[in-house]
Amino acid sequence: MTLAIVIHLMAAIVWVGGMFFAAVVLRPATVRVLEAPDRLLLWVDVLKTFFLWVGISIVLLLATGYGMVFGGLGGFAGAPAYVHLMHGSGLLMVAVFGHIVAGPFKRLRQEAGAENWPVAADQLNRVRKRVLINLALGVFTVVVAAAGRYGVLA
Repeated sequence: MTLAIVIHLMAAIVWVGGMFFAAVVLRPATVRVLEAPDRLLLWVDVLKTFFLWVGISIVLLLATGYGMVFGGLGGFAGAPAYVHLMHGSGLLMVAVFGHIVAGPFKRLRQEAGAENWPVAADQLNRVRKRVLINLALGVFTVVVAAAGRYGVLA
């Protein structure tokens, strides 16, 4: 169980921390330093790598999460309310991520490859807005996990 918790936490840190870094640190710096074509090409490359790590994190989060629920709690019927909240918000995050990758990120890659910078910029903005939604959901999930674990959400 301890190993599952550690892997679960590390995967969550990669995902939520990566979104925080991208939104709060990297984006403002790229806007200040790079012109649109270079900025868009950088974001395509950064997001391609980050989304690979998010995909790995999702697999690890789901595997360890379900392992803990079914291996340690005897299933969802025995799980406390905060586990159900984490599960629901986590699945919502996965859905938002899937939408990002299949929708605006795919179009961002296509438009940047075609050097259609205005459309690529619009798609990057759509990615950004959805990442902010997922960041908010991720912070909520972390708070629920911490508060629930320590009895605040009993």
